[in-house]
Amino acid sequence: MLIAWKYRERDTIIQRLDPRARIIFMLAMLFSVIQFWDLRITLGFLALALAQYFLARLTWRDTRRAWLLISILIVFMTILTFLTGRGGVATAYLEEHVLTRFGPLSLPIVGWSLTVDISVEKTIFAITQMARMYAITSLAIAVPYTIDPSLYGVTFRGLGLPDKFAYAMDLAFRFVPTLGRDFSITLDSQRARGYEVEKLEGGIVAQIRKLAPLIVPVTINAIVGAEDIIDAMDLRCFGVEKRTWLQKLKYERADRALVVFSVFLFVGSTAVRVALPSLGRVWVPYFVLAWAGF
Repeated sequence: MLIAWKYRERDTIIQRLDPRARIIFMLAMLFSVIQFWDLRITLGFLALALAQYFLARLTWRDTRRAWLLISILIVFMTILTFLTGRGGVATAYLEEHVLTRFGPLSLPIVGWSLTVDISVEKTIFAITQMARMYAITSLAIAVPYTIDPSLYGVTFRGLGLPDKFAYAMDLAFRFVPTLGRDFSITLDSQRARGYEVEKLEGGIVAQIRKLAPLIVPVTINAIVGAEDIIDAMDLRCFGVEKRTWLQKLKYERADRALVVFSVFLFVGSTAVRVALPSLGRVWVPYFVLAWAGF
């Protein structure tokens, strides 16, 4: 059985908005924030995203796991970019003011030699990267926890997607929590049979092989569940004709205002980015360079 995210009716200003308007706003924010590497503008987008998140009145207890997982990914990607310098040099900034240098450091497994330069530009780039990612994350996390799961399909259909794509997006939103439920059930079942995941020993390859009692059942169950859904949809002649939806969405005045604001936000961001190309590069405050002695 498919399950959804932990949606709870809170009667907030965010939940009273039409889901289509909220998706449009999220996409407008996404395509606007990725155009800039200026920390000042990025922090503005982050503040706007956090304002929407706090207006939704989500609690840490509800979203803790999602925040922890995404934060681990964000920190890992930021550190990796910071150490390698990929994505910044010659694109987001053209010169570097090096503060210190570590290396060459030898990597024992692959035998590579790595030199790490700590520069002002790299540091500001990493902070800006984290601000961009958390702005997008704040928007994305609020969606599954504040939109009624029964409205997923009709929301994407109302955005102009065909029925098949709308229903596919509906299933995609339910895939992650369903997979998490199946993994938890499989883990409890294997523990009842004496399997102790906490005592996995050996190298990376050996540990992956020992995780087979968890990975194999969950993967097979996901494939079988997908086939059951396909068979059920085929038996109901899904996709033969235009389908109808039980719910009907209607734009209110606040929804139209949000859509107009989203359009102006994206168009305005694009116009500013074209008119001022320097905003697409890293902004380094003068006092930071002065403090660093440059």
